[in-house]
Amino acid sequence: MQRQTKSVPVPQLIFERSRPGRIGCSLPKADTPEVDLSKAIGQTRDEVKWPEVSELEVMRHFVNLSHLNYGIETGFYPLGSCTMKYNPRINEVTASMSGFRNLHPLQPDHTAEGALEVLLSVYEILEEVTGFDDITMQPVAGAHGEMTCLMLIKAYHESRGEGAMRTLVLVPDSAHGTNPASAARCGYDVKTIPTDADGNTDLEALKAALNESVAAFMVTNPSTLGLFEPNIQEVCKLVHAVGGQVFCDGANMNAMVGTTRPGDHGFDCMHLNLHKTFSTPHGGGGPGCGAIGLKRHLEPFLPAPALKRVDGKPVLDRHRPLSIGRVSSFYGQFLMAVRALTYLLAYGKEQMSHISRYSVLNANYVQARLREVLPQAHNRPCMHECVLTAQQYKKNGVRALDISKRLIDYGFHPPTNYFPLIVPECLMIEPTETEAKETLDAFCDALIAICHEANTNPDLLHEAPTTQVVGRLDEAKAVKLLDVKWQHAPETPATV
Repeated sequence: MQRQTKSVPVPQLIFERSRPGRIGCSLPKADTPEVDLSKAIGQTRDEVKWPEVSELEVMRHFVNLSHLNYGIETGFYPLGSCTMKYNPRINEVTASMSGFRNLHPLQPDHTAEGALEVLLSVYEILEEVTGFDDITMQPVAGAHGEMTCLMLIKAYHESRGEGAMRTLVLVPDSAHGTNPASAARCGYDVKTIPTDADGNTDLEALKAALNESVAAFMVTNPSTLGLFEPNIQEVCKLVHAVGGQVFCDGANMNAMVGTTRPGDHGFDCMHLNLHKTFSTPHGGGGPGCGAIGLKRHLEPFLPAPALKRVDGKPVLDRHRPLSIGRVSSFYGQFLMAVRALTYLLAYGKEQMSHISRYSVLNANYVQARLREVLPQAHNRPCMHECVLTAQQYKKNGVRALDISKRLIDYGFHPPTNYFPLIVPECLMIEPTETEAKETLDAFCDALIAICHEANTNPDLLHEAPTTQVVGRLDEAKAVKLLDVKWQHAPETPATV
């Protein structure tokens, strides 16, 4: 595949479009008291230097900016571990219904029984899908759900008089970074458990670390290597034997929905990312939902109020003496539950397994097509994502980052780079169940062509991307010297 590249003209800033006297909108006569702008913000209108542009120029400016954005609606998003899949439009239709959209969190419970029924319906489906005895959706993000699970575990140990002795949380070296962070945030010491040569938890290292000081073992299954942990029941038995609890990082639940249930593997609790597995929006700063599932022995410590079904009706149980308390304002992100329920009902029990089976099929297809140019980190079938290595191209001065930057020139968003950290020059690709074979073939063709370029013309990769408004940045400098404010220097062109 030969891809011609060309530079894209840099769009003007709206300040550069500005011309004195142009008006973008005509405001009605003010029906509120006028405010002295200089007193309100300490500057006069002339000193603020707002852009002066016509309505047509405003419209064109922002439409053109929107064309520079890349999202799931415009192309394939192969980020591994993030599960960036299509959010069905029907989800937005149901979430925008006035009965849901106009609810107020302070209105009486009896006026919101429909909303409570929605929440409880999601709980009951998730209980069946995960194999856990109870669910709560108070946490507003995946990491928040992790921390909530650890808070439940801590409360459980304290209720047994073991809080002081349970000081250690074990975390695999392939874990998401939020795992050790959540454990530390809850006051625990953290010890790393290595991965063995096959990509599984090193059982001997785990056994050596287990003692009565262990509060929990946090394990992602399938792991961040994209592999199912075949010894997971043995792992849970070993931890339980010393009185510890086992937490499942449910970020990769996309590989298990409808096919196998974490609650049947021996886990005590887990978090779920509704945006990863159940198609609610991902990114943009939220809103999110990090639902958690738990076994019955942790139920007394659930965040209050807990949602229960009493005599067939949903009821908020506020009398919970052992509760860890609220973990978010009101009751989490309600409209995320509406979207998730829409998705769950659309699949139904009969087709739920299609989510996991097609995501696993797509990932293995990508892995097989790229095997000759980007070998997998571990030579075995993957689950919902494949973890590949570009280490062979380092001899040409080409790294995984260069391959990803060149992918942009081919019209594709890059996959996840350098995670998990234990895989050298790592590329982590998750196609999800929503992508068609034609899209995956085009993506694989591009990567195969780029790997050929890495051997024959590596400078192409070092210069990439060349087709975008922004080229190769000094990323360390961009982080340390972030500057997104428009500045006007009269003697030079306007800059960002």
